[in-house]
Amino acid sequence: MTVDVVVVGAGIAGLASAYELSRRGASFVVLDAAPRPGGVILSEQIDGFTIDAGPDALLIQKPAAITLCHEIGLGDQLIVTKPPRVAYIVRAGRLHPLPEASVLGIPTRAGPFLRSQLFSWRGKVRMAAELLVPPRQDEEDESIGSFITRRFGREATEYLADPLLAGIHAGDVDRLSLKSLFPRFREAERRHGSLLRAFRQTRRVDGHRGSLEARSPKQAGGAFQSLRGGLSDLVCGLVRSLGPSAVRTNTSVTSIDGRGPFSVRTACGDTWTSRAVVLAVPAFVAGALLHERDNNLSRLCGATPYTSVATVAFAFTREAVSHPLNGSGFVVPRTERMGIFGGSWLSSKWPGRAPEGRVLVRTFVGGARDPSALERTDEELVTRSLADLHPLLGIAHDPLFARVYRWERANAQHEVGHGARMTEIDLALSRHPGVFVTGSGFRVVGIPDCVADGRSTGGAVAAWLTR
Repeated sequence: MTVDVVVVGAGIAGLASAYELSRRGASFVVLDAAPRPGGVILSEQIDGFTIDAGPDALLIQKPAAITLCHEIGLGDQLIVTKPPRVAYIVRAGRLHPLPEASVLGIPTRAGPFLRSQLFSWRGKVRMAAELLVPPRQDEEDESIGSFITRRFGREATEYLADPLLAGIHAGDVDRLSLKSLFPRFREAERRHGSLLRAFRQTRRVDGHRGSLEARSPKQAGGAFQSLRGGLSDLVCGLVRSLGPSAVRTNTSVTSIDGRGPFSVRTACGDTWTSRAVVLAVPAFVAGALLHERDNNLSRLCGATPYTSVATVAFAFTREAVSHPLNGSGFVVPRTERMGIFGGSWLSSKWPGRAPEGRVLVRTFVGGARDPSALERTDEELVTRSLADLHPLLGIAHDPLFARVYRWERANAQHEVGHGARMTEIDLALSRHPGVFVTGSGFRVVGIPDCVADGRSTGGAVAAWLTR
């Protein structure tokens, strides 16, 4: 079987690469070892509830995924978050809303920040003194924790950077790379000398408490969008667009031989011949497939660490939960020593996620904070989550049901030095014409960026084929 391109991996980056190849007239096939496409994107319909087991939102500020939804005919299925758009942080066992007009937790207005009970007065004074901290001008990478501590103090790291900035990546705040994950902070420091000064200068009016991003008037519906049936609708829409025969699941690639044409062999005995190969798989899988071709490239790919996470979804009757659930959810600092590192109230965040009189809640367990979490049974993960939810939300009754979703080695960790390693990977790839990589283990993380990088890779492959 012969095609122009074999795409290995049917996660969102691989599907986006294939979509771009199809737009440019290249023939292709997408091969994935899993029983379904989509990778960490999984939505399920259970008893009238719509559960996103993995990511549940598309960031408007990075429009690649939303643009793709419109292109494949899903524009009328996009929905926005329900007000009030409040995010909470746990401190001393209580939920505290983020101050109004926060940009990724960093305050841009004095009043809401001073009234907040999330920080001590000592912590507030130290955070305000960020205006006086001299900027660092060198090119060295540093961890998110180092950067926030240097500019805002340790309390800001413990109660903002750790649960928010590192928490969304299920990583360690003192290991994750600022340059790779939050280059905006680095640039703001260099250009303005202070993040507070930079964000106040660029802040737009934001009337909602606890926003993670400042928004323009065009984003009055919130900073995020999703799809009515959950984000799996994006995966299904892409597969329909590509054609079901173009996406082969339960098809594990065992080896990639040749240097153009390539022979891609699968565990079921098939061999695909192609002019190019796109590896849209976790970096450690790419490393294994490249081992015989280039041991150094294989080592570089395999050096990217990953964490594992479990998502635990609960359905309750509304009267079983005393908390008003007026917001999207909460994150938990490491210093709180809880068994979960966050939770979201899907039925309060998105319309149509639960039947009338019901609520849908999910928790997150594991990550860099608890690397052995997935060694526990489903029952243990449910019990652990409920033990933390009970005092936070005032839960009075057992859940109607609970579902556990396990994501083994699913979160790529862009730790300090990741950018330099990616430069080495790209240099090594230049010695292997026709081999391309994309996905969260390499240049980007998050659905919007993976869509953008996947499409960019597909375009680069198409251009290479024409050359």
